[in-house]
Amino acid sequence: MPAAFSGFPAEALKFLRDLQANNRREWFQPRKHEYEEYVKQPMIDLVLALGDELENYGVDLVTAPQKAIYRLYRDVRFSKDKSPYKSHVSAIFSPRGMQKHAGAALYFHVAPEEVFIAGGIYAPGPKELLAVRRLVAAEADRLREITGSRSFRRLFGEMGGEKLKRVAKGFTTVHPERDLIVHKKFIVAAKLPVEIAETPKLYKQLVKRFRVLEPFVVFLNSSLV
Repeated sequence: MPAAFSGFPAEALKFLRDLQANNRREWFQPRKHEYEEYVKQPMIDLVLALGDELENYGVDLVTAPQKAIYRLYRDVRFSKDKSPYKSHVSAIFSPRGMQKHAGAALYFHVAPEEVFIAGGIYAPGPKELLAVRRLVAAEADRLREITGSRSFRRLFGEMGGEKLKRVAKGFTTVHPERDLIVHKKFIVAAKLPVEIAETPKLYKQLVKRFRVLEPFVVFLNSSLV
């Protein structure tokens, strides 16, 4: 394990909890240095360590911290909630050459109440979604093999994501893979106790789960290359 990440300091989770309760610019600005020291820098260290590991995976992912780590500032243009900041810190490892949410990716965040880990394709455009559905319809056995493995089911359970009520246009209503092609998102997720974020075990647990997710991500992205 790279020595660069030993866990978030206790001050990081305290800061996120306090931010959740005081999500205002007047509160955040005098404490921005605390965010930079206790939250942002350890997150950079963690993403750098994960980047070294992900280089060995079968998919070319964007791992540079400046690209992978999400901004703390929320996009409130179309939201009724005008809180300016996120109360979690998050990163996504997207396939190189695709828009950030167009392809299947690896994702995690640390929030005041949990560590959340996910993989798959979250917000595909119409063309990407059609391509994935065609792949799934043609190679459903391969997808079921990946998501049905013992380690996959133990760590992530069943595939989730929003579904259509009816089979998508272009597919027969009695399609044998109907249960798969109705998905609008192809994602799986898991949660860990937030306390693990303060220990080196967070890195180990992320690596463990990302290894299991790698065939899932590669499979979905094979329809988009």
